[in-house]
Amino acid sequence: MTLDTLSALRIKYKEKKEVLLEENINVKEPITLFKEWMESALKTEEILEPNAACLATVNSKGCPSNRFVLLKDVSSDGFTFFTNYGSRKANDIATNPNVAMTLYWCPLRRSVRIEGKAEKIPVADSLKYFHQRPRASQIGALASEQSTRIPSRHHLDVAEQKLKDDLGDDKEVPMPNWGGYLIRPQLIEFWQGQVDRLHDRIVFRRGSDVDKEIDGTLVHKGENGWIYERLAP
Repeated sequence: MTLDTLSALRIKYKEKKEVLLEENINVKEPITLFKEWMESALKTEEILEPNAACLATVNSKGCPSNRFVLLKDVSSDGFTFFTNYGSRKANDIATNPNVAMTLYWCPLRRSVRIEGKAEKIPVADSLKYFHQRPRASQIGALASEQSTRIPSRHHLDVAEQKLKDDLGDDKEVPMPNWGGYLIRPQLIEFWQGQVDRLHDRIVFRRGSDVDKEIDGTLVHKGENGWIYERLAP
């Protein structure tokens, strides 16, 4: 396979017996379904980082950017990741909290897309997680002012070594301008690939007026304030 043959690239998706049907979703709300899908991904050896997620943000000029982050918690409130608060993504969120996140588990032919608003989590929660990380990761986060210009790789190595010398093996690593964000979802889409390209797409939405859309045919009432619908692939 070469770049010249990208247009002809095809992979096999799921068979018809593995379709995603609404009646097989036991709890009609997306957080429970997401956790079920994540459990499957965690048990799939071919997936090296099941919590890797592509996060999209938009700056004050309306220009989008995206990058991969690691999802670190899922709760009824939403989805949590951690980053440097001086990074581009953090600056984007400060001016426009609307974000989107996508996870893709290729061996399972499954993807989840999330839209919502991001907000900083309490400092105490960020501090607790920061000190649960490997010490080398703590020092690395302190040594690197994420997204700032640096003259060379050597610059980072010197900064890291100086911190190691100063802190030794016993001193607590101070948390830099760093912490977590919680994405409070307004939309979560579950996608499952099918062999004939008639992929399954189930979308859960919530908001102040979504109940008005429920008709029992195209838009259905879910649980915990969610509605759900199927979209054509």
